[in-house]
Amino acid sequence: TATHEQLTTLPGVGLKATELILQYRTKNGGFKKIEELMNIKGIGEKSFLKIKPLVSAPPKTDKTSGD
Repeated sequence: TATHEQLTTLPGVGLKATELILQYRTKNGGFKKIEELMNIKGIGEKSFLKIKPLVSAPPKTDKTSGD
């Protein structure tokens, strides 16, 4: 849910990667897990490991439980 400005503060994430992250989020309805960031061109394993402690994805919800 980070803004464009917030994404550009991440180490190793430039303007192009920021745009691709926003496009990916729009197209796929957000990130289910942070590892999906490696689907973005320009974010490989090394870059991901740098930003991993700084990012999060929505917590999993248990859709099978009924109240």
